[in-house]
Amino acid sequence: MKKMLAVAGAAVFAGLATLAQTATNVAPTALKVVETTPEAAQTGAVAKTVEATSDWLVSFAKDRKLAYTQDKAGNVIIWKDATEGASSDRPVILQGHIDMVLEKRDDCPLDLLKQHIQLKKEGDILYAEGTTLGGDDGIAVAMMLALLEDDTIAHPPLECVFTVNEEVGLLGAEALDVSELKGRRMINLDSEDEGIFTVGCAGGAE
Repeated sequence: MKKMLAVAGAAVFAGLATLAQTATNVAPTALKVVETTPEAAQTGAVAKTVEATSDWLVSFAKDRKLAYTQDKAGNVIIWKDATEGASSDRPVILQGHIDMVLEKRDDCPLDLLKQHIQLKKEGDILYAEGTTLGGDDGIAVAMMLALLEDDTIAHPPLECVFTVNEEVGLLGAEALDVSELKGRRMINLDSEDEGIFTVGCAGGAE
């Protein structure tokens, strides 16, 4: 996770004095958020059952007095002002999706539509007992929550975009009203390989 953020940050936050501290500190804070928050740990359930997670993100923003919006589709945008010394920097959009496709072993008793996945930790390794962990795209949710939660991590103005129903056809992204976003640079925190930062894409179709 540290390597992925460092690579992404080096490309997008180039020239910002806040980069080093952000890349160094976000990983442990993200892990703490995931470990201590059951709703964040689940990071959305099976596609099209993400309403509870969307509502939880709204509560997360309210509790921290952060500006937010939630649309009819369930997408949530949370804004956080820049830390001291970075207020003149241009805002950066961070984006990830809150839905996930859950799979479990045949002997796993959990009802994945109603119960949280069971997190286990061995050293620096985090995994789920009997099910997939939901790293796609739980890693993005954890990173964004870490930056929104921890006031000691330096950063430019942030616009954190949590979209829904990516796994069934980018439905949340299609419904998103981007007119509320001021940033012109975005990091999509959803990739196949750690340490690989894609700077452009020709698009795709099914």
